[in-house]
Amino acid sequence: MKICRFDNDRLGLVEGGEVFDVSEALGAIPAQKWPYRHGDALIANLPAVLERARSLAARAPRRKLSEVKLLPPVANPSKIVNAPINYQAHIDEAKRDQGIAHGREIKTIADWGLFLKSPSSLVGASQGIRLRFPERRNDHEVELAVVIGREANRVSRAQALDYVCGYSIGLDMTLRGPELPSFRKSIDTYSVLAPWLVTRDEVPDPGKLELWLTVNGEQRQRSSTSRMVYDVPRLIEYATSFYTLHPGDLIFSGTPEGVGPVKPGDEIRAGIERVGEFAIRVAPDYA
Repeated sequence: MKICRFDNDRLGLVEGGEVFDVSEALGAIPAQKWPYRHGDALIANLPAVLERARSLAARAPRRKLSEVKLLPPVANPSKIVNAPINYQAHIDEAKRDQGIAHGREIKTIADWGLFLKSPSSLVGASQGIRLRFPERRNDHEVELAVVIGREANRVSRAQALDYVCGYSIGLDMTLRGPELPSFRKSIDTYSVLAPWLVTRDEVPDPGKLELWLTVNGEQRQRSSTSRMVYDVPRLIEYATSFYTLHPGDLIFSGTPEGVGPVKPGDEIRAGIERVGEFAIRVAPDYA
């Protein structure tokens, strides 16, 4: 099942080129009182919401997918966990290109660990990317995004996928420079989650997915998640050995080789097998 958030926080089921407006199903989310629990309320109650959505689908209003504005399918992740240098070919290109390495020694993900991006950097396909710092390089990085479905702490590799509710496409926009990744990658609009959430049952093996990215029609990135250094279960095990993941938390699982700069006005198109494809525009001027 493909679940999207669109227009003014409407909830949709995507089938073919149509969106079924099942926003009424959001009534399955219990009322909350302050202080709110960590995580995203939709994802925390996703089974109940989807059960109601299925019952509504037959009579739900339909819209053409091309006519709606897609927002990030997860509205309120408490954290966006990122896996740096998680493809060997990307490690190799970073060692060759000081525009990527910027003086840092490129080792392995085991040496660097994971890093966090601010949830305030999150946007959807319709919202666009607004670059900053025209004197510096701004790069694209396509990644499989893993959506955590329930609270996870000290999870074993063997059980890791039981904590996943679905997948999406992550675009980790990156300002190159000497600062720590969490700082220069948390700029507003530098975390794209699109176009929708695909439920876990639609992706039998997240370690066997083709992924690709083009800029203005030119292919930049094409690889497979089978080439990850740490696969999805290992990333979940690794992350939860350090901190608790909450419903709706995102793991951007790393980018393959082919990263490169974009400029204002560019169109980025990214896709992942079994998940989907989307296009997003870079704003015509710098923030």
